[in-house]
Amino acid sequence: MHKLKEEAKKLLQQLIETPSLSREEENTANILADYLLQKGVEIKRKKNNVWAVNKHFDSQKPNILLNSHHDTVKPNNGYTKDPFKAIIEEGKLYGLGSNDAGGCLVSLIATFVHFYEKKLPFNLILAATAEEEISGKEGIAYLLEDLPEIHLAIVGEPTLLDVAVAEKGLMVIDATVTGKAGHAARNEGINALYEALPDLNTIKDYKFKRVSEYLGESKVSATIIQSGSQHNVVPDKCVYTLDVRVTDSYTLQEALDELKEILKADLQPRSIRLNSSALPKDHKIWDVIHSMKLKCYGSPTLSDQALIPYPSIKIGPGDSARSHTPDEYIYLEEIDQGIDRYIDILRSYIDSIN
Repeated sequence: MHKLKEEAKKLLQQLIETPSLSREEENTANILADYLLQKGVEIKRKKNNVWAVNKHFDSQKPNILLNSHHDTVKPNNGYTKDPFKAIIEEGKLYGLGSNDAGGCLVSLIATFVHFYEKKLPFNLILAATAEEEISGKEGIAYLLEDLPEIHLAIVGEPTLLDVAVAEKGLMVIDATVTGKAGHAARNEGINALYEALPDLNTIKDYKFKRVSEYLGESKVSATIIQSGSQHNVVPDKCVYTLDVRVTDSYTLQEALDELKEILKADLQPRSIRLNSSALPKDHKIWDVIHSMKLKCYGSPTLSDQALIPYPSIKIGPGDSARSHTPDEYIYLEEIDQGIDRYIDILRSYIDSIN
């Protein structure tokens, strides 16, 4: 196990020093594929997604997916260290993607390799995926069509090794209010800006009807508004943007329908792909969570959980508060702890089945 942990840290250093911005992950996909091949794992690849199944895969057994991503956001201007250099100082490994979600990814890979040749009461599927940071269509969603039905997905994201059993979804809506153009000096027309004001006031104070146990209230915010082109023309159209963070109490369509009931504007969602999620109350993984006394919470941040239409939990080493920040880092000991935690979860799951 010590060897796997050291290999995981070296693999993470390689990933940090290989730029892998979203849609540009080919080189890190090559590194991941090479590592798994060196460990005797038969891999599959779909564009920049690398995946594998355990050696004794049995189509009659349930499938557990181990998933994390190898793409990163662009480094921000606040970095004082080279974001593409793996720097170790005082027990911290610095570098872009170290915390989000490199530490989780290499910990899941080590876990998969640990169990690869063992005969298990379930199948393990490892998926190192692309485009998570942009919720892209050629990441986990692109790969899922090639995978069997998933009994449980374990999504690797930095959670301080607590378990996110629910996650908010996201819907962006373009709202259009129509008026009638006229000359501003002659009190003509119907000002679309003024027509939009009641909607904006409603949104400001609106509370969705249903409340989630783990995520609390869904939230809608007006974030952008555009109207008019000349100072002396009454605008005939006002378009505003809504950012809607939806809990597991709603599907995106249900949240959209509720907003349509209270707003005058024509509402057009840009996408209804990024759904909220919640772990079903009767899922077997709850036995593991309770037996291991793991802390549960609802996550306000989006991950590939939103695109996985199966029961899932989100857990991993590192801290979400460090994600996308200057001089991103993860503690080396957190990687060790992450590997131990993932392995313990799967061992406990085996015990709960037997």
